[in-house]
Amino acid sequence: MALNIDTQDLENYPGTTKRITIDLGSIVPIGAEGDEKFVLSNTTSAYSNVTERTNIQDIYITEMTAGWCKSSGFAGSAGKFYLDDTHKSLKVRMDATVSGSDGSGFYTIDLTPNTDDTPVAGEVVAAELEVKIREIADSMNTEDTGFTTAYRNASVEYKNGKFWIVSGSIGSYYTGNLRSSVVVAAADTNDCSQILGFDLPTNSYTLANVAVKETILNTGYTTDTDTLSVNTGTGAESGQAFMITDGDLKTDYFVAMSGTTDSSIKVATFAVNGYIGITNSYDANSAKLQLLREQDPEGVPTNWYTSIDQLVRYGIKSMANQIDYSG
Repeated sequence: MALNIDTQDLENYPGTTKRITIDLGSIVPIGAEGDEKFVLSNTTSAYSNVTERTNIQDIYITEMTAGWCKSSGFAGSAGKFYLDDTHKSLKVRMDATVSGSDGSGFYTIDLTPNTDDTPVAGEVVAAELEVKIREIADSMNTEDTGFTTAYRNASVEYKNGKFWIVSGSIGSYYTGNLRSSVVVAAADTNDCSQILGFDLPTNSYTLANVAVKETILNTGYTTDTDTLSVNTGTGAESGQAFMITDGDLKTDYFVAMSGTTDSSIKVATFAVNGYIGITNSYDANSAKLQLLREQDPEGVPTNWYTSIDQLVRYGIKSMANQIDYSG
């Protein structure tokens, strides 16, 4: 059964009501190999421009993938952040924007420090971040026009000591040209990325690009010897971190030493380095090695939308952000 939702802009046009219709149906979309999919449709008869009577395109939601970037959680004091005139700017890139204000797809946003020069609560910073990112949609470069929705519907929340910036688009992928993603970078001037914890961010785009590379030990290894002979494929280089395990009782973590190649990994020995890099011995073809990479401590990568209720709210938000309530 369809739900009719009446929306209003209480700040600018209180009393003017525009209706959005939400419905759950099923279709067989092109490219789905004949597989039926549930679809959450979002429609409205309202206009995005009342004067020109510009229709708003219907939204059909079949996926739950929304790109995100979160701060480290190591910044701030008691949930507050000190912004001033020389520390107030960030660069943000949503989805696959190619132009931006810096020519590389990033748009610069400027936050507002407190007039009394005191720290700002995380919730307040998040609210202004959301407003500033959404405003980008009204002044985007022509090359980025197709990504307007990602900015206009962006969400920013401050929870558990971290800022979460979420793309306003929903898609099937975290990577590629059709991705939903958010990347935050330091501003060229007046940067505040370190103050907000975005100097050490985690984002879905980076995590989704992480490929777990592993290989097998092809010659037996005896502890405190300097060479592991392995099958090629990990692209091993000195300075990289590895795990070796027999999948049963023995596991070691170590750093590849100078002289490492893809098939021959050098290991620290007591005689040369003053410590033993691998403390266990392993049999040929009975142990595997993995090249270690950055992971999200909360998931790989965590889905921002996890329920139908959240998707319904996304659909309503997306429509309401496009409606012209002036008439």
